[in-house]
Amino acid sequence: MLRILLKRLSFVLLLLSALSAAGAYLAMRKEWILFGIIVFFWVLLFLTLRKIYKKNAQKVAFLFDSIDNGDQAFNFAERGTSSSDELVNNSLNRINKILFQAKAEVIQKEKYYELIINFVNTGIIVVDEGGYVFQTNKEALRLLGMTVFTHVKQLSKIDLKLEEAVTKAQPGTKEQISFHNERGLVHLLIQVSGMQLQSKNVRIIAINDINKELDEKEIDSWIRLTRVLTHEIMNSITPITSLSETLLSTHGNVNKEINDGLQVINSTGKSLMLFVESYRKFTHLPTPNPTLFYVKTFAKRMRQLALHQKNYPNVRVELDIPQEDLIVYADENLISQVVLNLLKNSLEAIGDEKSDGLIVIKAYTDSQEAVIMEIGNNGPAIPPDILEHIFVPFFTTKKRGNGIGLSVSRQIMRLSGGSLTVRTTSERTCFSLTFP
Repeated sequence: MLRILLKRLSFVLLLLSALSAAGAYLAMRKEWILFGIIVFFWVLLFLTLRKIYKKNAQKVAFLFDSIDNGDQAFNFAERGTSSSDELVNNSLNRINKILFQAKAEVIQKEKYYELIINFVNTGIIVVDEGGYVFQTNKEALRLLGMTVFTHVKQLSKIDLKLEEAVTKAQPGTKEQISFHNERGLVHLLIQVSGMQLQSKNVRIIAINDINKELDEKEIDSWIRLTRVLTHEIMNSITPITSLSETLLSTHGNVNKEINDGLQVINSTGKSLMLFVESYRKFTHLPTPNPTLFYVKTFAKRMRQLALHQKNYPNVRVELDIPQEDLIVYADENLISQVVLNLLKNSLEAIGDEKSDGLIVIKAYTDSQEAVIMEIGNNGPAIPPDILEHIFVPFFTTKKRGNGIGLSVSRQIMRLSGGSLTVRTTSERTCFSLTFP
């Protein structure tokens, strides 16, 4: 068909050339009547050719306008037209189909890469020179605690230092930053690279949550330090205690003053040994023996144990666990220690200050299918300067506390493959146990 169209076009052009030559010849011979007839047919043929050209040009323009507007759901008629129109329309339809398939492939690839980006555990943010966000994945939104992220200025609502760090970070830099959000204290590692996208220079910012890594390093350091200290102290105190007992048994009745002194040395040594022994719990936790257990049944048992604290009749303990079949795979005995310690701390935090004291044990699954158990109370807020240190071993604000309860609890959660975090407001303090 293309060959036929080319033949017809060649014939029309040849005919125009012939008419032009004939017209020139007749004009030279001054045969004006025949010349007028030739000119008439020449103009008629030229206008017909021009009309065909204009018609086809309009079709091509319409095709590209439609592609520009994203409207490719059309077809030029291929039947009921002249053979030349049929050929042009068929060719334009083929072009439209090829471009549509190419566009569909690009969109499919974009969705494919977006799906991959949303599955990685690293937050990805693409920012242009003006601070506008081209693209971001779900992990970045989760780490920042945002649902929509369009400009870096939005970060000022979370933390001014975070906005400054992201705004000033240049390709090749690596920086750590910490801030508080509804999940508590967050430590992020920010890494930046650059590229050119759509004639614009953009920065690709990768953010990672390093809370777990920092906690593990901190706990490992404390464990090593505690093991050394307890070993050295026990090695020094044990012979002193043993020697004082021997002297008491052999020379205790010789002199009352000596006897009293030996008694003080002996009792102090034993007290110090018991004190050191309590810290060994932090470094010698048993290996977890995980099993499956129902969270709601477990929480009811923990509430029952907490309610036996008769010193706090003004405090209610409520459950908020709508899922009856919520299951956790962990060492139930070790997790019991954690929950009971948190419930005890909650009771002591509320104390007698409120007549309507309330502790809520809540459990649910998050978007990552992890099980979250929260223990919240309406006691006084934990001051920021104390909040930073509550998981540090041996740190305590209690007169009779030894400062290992929360550190041991976090260590148990770490050994169980989970985490323990805290967040506090003026109305509520909440500890969250995460089981992946």
